[in-house]
Amino acid sequence: MSTPHPPPSGRVYLVGAGPGDPELLTLRAARLLAQADVLVYDNLVSDGVLALASPKAERIYAGKRRNEHTLRQEQINALLVQLAREGKQVVRLKGGDPFIFGRGGEEMQKLGEQGVPFEVVPGITAASGVACYAGIPLTHRDHAQSCLFVTGHLKDGNPELDWAALVRPQQTVVIYMGLSGLPEICRQLIAHGAPASRPIALVQHGTLATQRVLTGTLADLPAQAAGSGFSSPSLLIVGDVVRLHGTLDWFDTQTGARTRLTHDEAAQLPPLPSHGVPS
Repeated sequence: MSTPHPPPSGRVYLVGAGPGDPELLTLRAARLLAQADVLVYDNLVSDGVLALASPKAERIYAGKRRNEHTLRQEQINALLVQLAREGKQVVRLKGGDPFIFGRGGEEMQKLGEQGVPFEVVPGITAASGVACYAGIPLTHRDHAQSCLFVTGHLKDGNPELDWAALVRPQQTVVIYMGLSGLPEICRQLIAHGAPASRPIALVQHGTLATQRVLTGTLADLPAQAAGSGFSSPSLLIVGDVVRLHGTLDWFDTQTGARTRLTHDEAAQLPPLPSHGVPS
C-alpha cells in the first residue's frame, strides 16, 4: 500500500512594497521577491520594485484603479488560496503597507479560514514615505502633536469622513486616494471649522523620480490642482507642517540627493569610503 503524498507546502506572503522607491523595501521583502514562484501585485507597485522579483516568477496583475478592477477582491482571495494549494510560494505585493488601506487584513482572514499558511511583511506606508521625500514632517513640536491617516475615496460622489475630527488644530491629516475629491474635501474641511488659510500639499508619485509637490491652502489648492496635470497616485497632506516644505524639500528628483547643502556644508562632508561600504 503506497504512502499518501503530503499536501503541497505552499505559502502566501503579504508583502508591503513601500511608496515606490525600491530602496525603501525591507530586506525581508527583497529576499522574498527574489525567491517567489508567483507574484500577485497591485497597480501601486513601482517598476523598480517589480524588477527585484525572480525572473522565473509568474506575474499576475491584480491592480485596482478608480472604477476599474482587474480582479474583484473575492477573486484575488480565491486566487491566493488556489496558488498556495498548488504548492507555490506566493508573494502578494501591495503598495505601501498591507494593513494600511491595503485590504491585507481581509486577505489574511480568507487565508486563515482556508488553512493556508501565510506571513505578513510590513512596508513603509505612503503617508510616511511620501511625506519624508516631500520634506513635510508629519509631526513637529511646534506644529503638530498627532497625525491621522484617512482615505478620501468617494462613495456616491462624497467622501464619508469624520470632518469634526479632521479639522482640529495642531495635527496633520494625510488623505489617501483624495485627488478626485480634492474640491469637496477642502470645502467640507472649511465648512466644519478649518480656516481657509490652513496649508495643504498635493504630492504625486512620492519617492520616485517623477515626484511632484504642489502646496497651497484649503481655499486655493483645488484651483491650482485643476490646471496642474496631477494624476494618481497622489496623496494629500493637511496641516501647518506643510509650511516646512519650502525649507525641508531635500529630495532632488534628478539625483535623489540633498539639495539644501551649502558649499561650506558640502566641503565638511566625509569622503565616501571605497566600494561604497563603510570601513
